[in-house]
Amino acid sequence: MTSNAATRTQGEWLEAWDPENEQTWDKALAWRTLWITTFSLTMCFVAWFLPSAIVPKLNPIGYTFTHSQLYWLASIPGLAAGLLRIVWMVLPPIMGTRKMVTLTSLLLIAPILGWGVRVQSPTAPYWELLTLAFLSGIGGGAFSGFMPSTSYFFPKRMQGTALGLQAGVGNFGVSLVQLLTPWLIGFGMVGFLGGSQMLTFPGKPDQEVWYQNAAFVWIPLLLIIAAISWTFLKSVPVTANIKQQFDIFRNQDTWWMTLLYIMTFGTFSGLSAQFGLLMANLYGIGNTDIVSGSGAAAKVLVEGYVPPDVVNYVFLGPLVGAGARIVFAPLTDRMGGAIWSLVSGVGLVGAIAYTIPSLTPDATSAATLHAGFNQFLYGMLAIFLFSGIGNASTFKQMPMIFERRQAGGVIGWTAAIAAFGPFLFGVGLTVMTPTAFYAIGIAWAIMCIGITWVRYARPGAPKRS
Repeated sequence: MTSNAATRTQGEWLEAWDPENEQTWDKALAWRTLWITTFSLTMCFVAWFLPSAIVPKLNPIGYTFTHSQLYWLASIPGLAAGLLRIVWMVLPPIMGTRKMVTLTSLLLIAPILGWGVRVQSPTAPYWELLTLAFLSGIGGGAFSGFMPSTSYFFPKRMQGTALGLQAGVGNFGVSLVQLLTPWLIGFGMVGFLGGSQMLTFPGKPDQEVWYQNAAFVWIPLLLIIAAISWTFLKSVPVTANIKQQFDIFRNQDTWWMTLLYIMTFGTFSGLSAQFGLLMANLYGIGNTDIVSGSGAAAKVLVEGYVPPDVVNYVFLGPLVGAGARIVFAPLTDRMGGAIWSLVSGVGLVGAIAYTIPSLTPDATSAATLHAGFNQFLYGMLAIFLFSGIGNASTFKQMPMIFERRQAGGVIGWTAAIAAFGPFLFGVGLTVMTPTAFYAIGIAWAIMCIGITWVRYARPGAPKRS
């Protein structure tokens, strides 16, 4: 047991911890906890979105899945994350930060190892890849445990910045795995990691790749962060059993904030998972009006058009969204979250409306295809930008609306529901046209603008935040 009054502990558990008391609050411990758990959360997002970097290239390395099967593979991590976030949201008071972060880091090794093994030859049955996709959702599920536990360490006046930094840097894990994958697969590392595969792409020579590198490289980092977490993290005692934590559902603001976070993080996570496949199916190898056949025999049908290589673009959207979350988090501490949630909603309406015409590519000429692709790309990046702003603003609002214990539970719950984004986007793009699905997005954003104005942002609003 340590004797310092500010950080007195019984084992891993802090005995006296009040971040609202400047005289006793241990700022160094709070920030150390933030950076360690953020490192782990980044690895969580890497594991969660590893399938999004691999699935678009399964067919070019030898698998023969349909468009629908590929959408489902990219969607299942979102379904798993949403379900598992309901589990992780109740863990901080029960397990504490130290055990939860350490165990989560170790659990991520299983799906990453599995993907590294199964990309080495196109022989895995579809059900096995679905299982690996589901296990990748552990990385998404962890968010609902990490964010509430971090909020316990900081005073309310700093929670917008602290949670924005953690979530924003953690979100960079999406871009990290999508950005580094094309480079990592380009060379053999060491022989025991396995042999190479041949990647075929229309209009280009076959490329020798080592796709297992995109998975195996993260395993040492997970072992390191697990060791660091076990050694240096402490846990804040928050008295709440599972039944007590569920009292958040009697508060109407839990449901309003859930709708807002679906608009922001649901959009971010859903598009992050489906961006590559959507691009390929609209402007690349998945569009039969543009590309005929597959593999080495594939032929580009529109003279002068060069289909985009998805890996050169797919990381940009998550990068913009994560960066916006970090940049705007301090602004929400200064100006309040509700005003920026309004900006997010209005921006999303405009960005989605701008993108919709590009969802029906005009394959009459290379010029029209290039123009459509540019509109699609810039529109999507604008959607990511405004969803990132909303991710920062909503996480500022929740600690202001709810008392500390409830705020942690609401953060976990809203994150759990929004994590279904990749699954819902995948299903939506499978059962309806992209244009119809995006139109639903506009309607949802308009609804959220109304909720934000009436409940949180207008003068005299019941819960100005």
